Amino acid sequence: MHWHDVAQRLFPQGHDVAAEGDLLAGNGVCGATTFAVIGSTYHAEIGVELALAMAQRVLATMREHPERPILFLIDTQGQRLARRDELLGINRYMAHLAKCVEVARSRGHRVLALVYDQALSGGFLASGMMADLCAALPEAEIRVMNLPAMARITRLPEERLRALAKTSPVFAPGAINYVQMGAIDALWDGDLAAHLAAALRGAASRDSRRDEGAARGGRKLAAPIAHRAAVE
Repeated sequence: MHWHDVAQRLFPQGHDVAAEGDLLAGNGVCGATTFAVIGSTYHAEIGVELALAMAQRVLATMREHPERPILFLIDTQGQRLARRDELLGINRYMAHLAKCVEVARSRGHRVLALVYDQALSGGFLASGMMADLCAALPEAEIRVMNLPAMARITRLPEERLRALAKTSPVFAPGAINYVQMGAIDALWDGDLAAHLAAALRGAASRDSRRDEGAARGGRKLAAPIAHRAAVE
């Protein structure tokens, strides 16, 4: 789905969200609440420039609109796989973005995210996965890497991985599998504005993804292992 259609459905009271290259930025009104909107579009590769631009928008929101909720709109093919970005330290730019999100949260900004098209690997981790609540549209594509690439890395036959993907959401792409693992809170369909308002009211103040994954049967070991590590 195009970002403009998503913004219209999220903010029926109006918005000024605009694309500047691959960067989405602006504000939108849902009910009585104004959201700062930050994100990416056109299946963006998150390189050093885009990571820094998104971080700057988070910092500007803290400075100019204290405690305004932040909504990340996610459409990314992951971090840019370029020698230049690696030499410039793309990992540090990603870390800077994640730190800015955490500082915003500590200063009273609720942080939500919506995967409206595509979300892959590192470009997703430093934005959507940093949110208090991350949702997705039903048709969104979410994965760490595709199965052919996973086969090359793990040296397991692709047929074997496809078989595993039928029984384990860890191996399977698709938004519904990430819901089962607890990484995505829910799929939003229909009235997106109502979903957004409810998410702002109901977003957890603690990271419950391990518990959700265990309850939904998609990530069975993370929660009990974390509990054992905490008490032993």
